[in-house]
Amino acid sequence: MDRRTFLKLSLALTLGGLAMKANAAEILSAGRIDFHAHAILPSYVDALRILGIDAQAEEGFPLPKWSVESHLQFMDKADIDFTVLSMATPHISDKSAARAINEEFAELCRRFPDKFGFVATLPLPSVEGSIKEFRYATEKLGALGVKVASNSDGVYLGDERLDPIFAQLNQRNALVIIHPSPAKLLPRENVVTGKVMALYEYPADTTRAVLNLLANGTLEKFPNLKFVVPHCGSFLPYMKQRAGAMFQMLASMNLMEPLNFAASVGKLFFDTAGDPMPEQLDMLLKIASLDKIVFGTDYPYVPAPVILRKKKVFDEEISRRGWSEKIYKDNAKTLLGG
Repeated sequence: MDRRTFLKLSLALTLGGLAMKANAAEILSAGRIDFHAHAILPSYVDALRILGIDAQAEEGFPLPKWSVESHLQFMDKADIDFTVLSMATPHISDKSAARAINEEFAELCRRFPDKFGFVATLPLPSVEGSIKEFRYATEKLGALGVKVASNSDGVYLGDERLDPIFAQLNQRNALVIIHPSPAKLLPRENVVTGKVMALYEYPADTTRAVLNLLANGTLEKFPNLKFVVPHCGSFLPYMKQRAGAMFQMLASMNLMEPLNFAASVGKLFFDTAGDPMPEQLDMLLKIASLDKIVFGTDYPYVPAPVILRKKKVFDEEISRRGWSEKIYKDNAKTLLGG
């Protein structure tokens, strides 16, 4: 990133979230963007301890080690110019913790404005708290958007109780990055999928949440929202025919409003975190157009050496197809450009 671009980005961050949003497309068009990465901040670790949340017990996976230095080194090796950071998992719904995490994110991004932006943590499912934090994080801290869990204490995306929040986000054409969270009730004893959330429950809960968004007409009610679905769409490519047929049947029985499944899914963006090659990218393209796909790494949950190996194969394939600029830059410009 050249000096002129760096200065533009620095200025945008100092002017706050709205200025950042207005100029991000121009500023970031020169670089490769990672839309799915996390920072394990001290404020987050402190919140887990204070709230009595055992990350390893809840996720079946140890909280990875993270530092800004190691992240920058990884970005350099991976040829990533800019990263949109979000809070780690497990998700936290405490209002004070959300504020502390967002403020620490903002400070990190002020230190490295040419490398990092962030999406705000919201204290979901609190409506009042989430609206307040969204406004503060975007207007005062320069957040690029928000991160939302697939479910927050059992309240799923698409639940009408969350509509006032999405109405506020819709007014700002907000970027909304979805991240999975384990279902509130699930079998954990003597079944591997109940022990390691990333194996099955993460994609399952993402799919559950997005189907709920679709079935309840959230995307039609709030058409300005720019949702990013993680992990190559999770199980949604498989659900294309089944859910499409089921939605038609349910509508014919007056159990839901009529919905064009393919058209509604076509409004979503998807990131490539996970294992896009050799099969998942082509599966994703069964439900998503190329202009709805952005790059994601899931660093540091996926170790840097693993990402670098996967990325080499991915880059070779999308370069062969002539898609590199589209996935790394053009689609990012659409998401961040207002």
